[in-house]
Amino acid sequence: MSTIKPSISKGTRDFSPAVLSKRNYLKTQLISAFESYGFQPIETPSFERSETLLGKYGEEGDRLIFKILNSGDKVKKADLEAFNNGELGKFSDSLSQKALRYDLTVPFARYVSQYQNEIIFPFRRYQMQTVWRADRPQHGRFQEFIQCDADVVGDRSLWQEVEGVLLYDRVFSKLNLKGVQIHLNHRKILAGIAQYIGAESQLLNFTVALDKLSKIGIEGVINELQSKGFPAIAIERLQPFLSLKGDFETQLSAVAKALKGIKIAQEGIEELKFIYSKSNRQSLKSLSLVFDVTLARGLNYYTGLILEVMPPKGIKMGAIGGGGRYDKLTDLFGLKNTSGFGISFGFDRIFLVLEELDLFPNSLNQNTQLMFLNFGDDSASFCFDQLIKLRDQEFPCELYPKPSKLKKQLNYANQRSIPYVVILGSEEIQKEVFVLKNMVSGSQEEHPITHMFELIKKLN
Repeated sequence: MSTIKPSISKGTRDFSPAVLSKRNYLKTQLISAFESYGFQPIETPSFERSETLLGKYGEEGDRLIFKILNSGDKVKKADLEAFNNGELGKFSDSLSQKALRYDLTVPFARYVSQYQNEIIFPFRRYQMQTVWRADRPQHGRFQEFIQCDADVVGDRSLWQEVEGVLLYDRVFSKLNLKGVQIHLNHRKILAGIAQYIGAESQLLNFTVALDKLSKIGIEGVINELQSKGFPAIAIERLQPFLSLKGDFETQLSAVAKALKGIKIAQEGIEELKFIYSKSNRQSLKSLSLVFDVTLARGLNYYTGLILEVMPPKGIKMGAIGGGGRYDKLTDLFGLKNTSGFGISFGFDRIFLVLEELDLFPNSLNQNTQLMFLNFGDDSASFCFDQLIKLRDQEFPCELYPKPSKLKKQLNYANQRSIPYVVILGSEEIQKEVFVLKNMVSGSQEEHPITHMFELIKKLN
């Protein structure tokens, strides 16, 4: 049998104990913040029926969904006629009726619709689970990653948007991550601009091009619009929106003035004013709000506020969060007129930012606080009794598994960064004492064996 070279699939990762301790710390901070805001946890299956996921993310999103190949007799039901006719998409669909979840939003919409008679509305939910996307792996982008969402469904109050901003602020403050920016825009403002420039029928092409401003610049946006057949007068009327200057209120006022008389735009502007003023009233600690008229993500389902969270300046990373207001997401599953608002934390990207800025507490790498050295059955039996009592007191400790030379056991403790060891050999047992060694300073002290438990407990 040939030897298999150990490796993992591209876009996936293994996590060492040191890395996992940091990830667990980040999860703990997020869960604490979610629950302090009254969000309740749910989980959904790692895979859904294909019909639940496909067609919800646009053509590009559908291409990134991992499909699960049918097994057993179901394989025989493949549509070979479609294959012979060159209808590869139809043939592919016949080979698979399930797919790995692409995000948590659509499964959540399915969950709410399926259990609508058991849920108390407005329903405040948080969810932290793995999702999969057949994306091209790169820095901060993986094919398997954790998504963290918090949503309120069944309520149209703008206070939910304000709470979303404040929840971000709370999490980033707890993580000591300063300088974060939340970019805000509104679907109704985008619709108003499209109406103003005479492009209502081309809203999708218009917003797709607009959303690329930060990447391709004004000239690039203009070129793309021209390639899509936008007339010169439409592009001319759009250009002032591409070069807005000033703070949040100044830019929003300029847009309000330009779109005066366009009802849908004014509705969006008034909502943004409310969200901005109520959020800033709470003295944001870790982030600032930016009006970004070119922000146009998620228009397949966002109907109101759109937000995107950007890392501190100088960090080469894309968005670390995002979200918005949606009114029709559950319509897809038969639950009508159920508005929702949700935000997402880019767990893996936030992790990378915290690592780059060295913001994880140093104490996270310390797990075992004390190790009992092993010098044979008599010593090990006594130490094991102490170990069990200490663990009952939530003191992390362990026993070296087998009798070995003192140097070998001490080297192991050093390599594991264990700060204390207990030395209890035959000589110590005879004298009824034990030695407590500080592995950081190198100092050691001898104590009566009857005081072992009480002395060690104080180290925690």
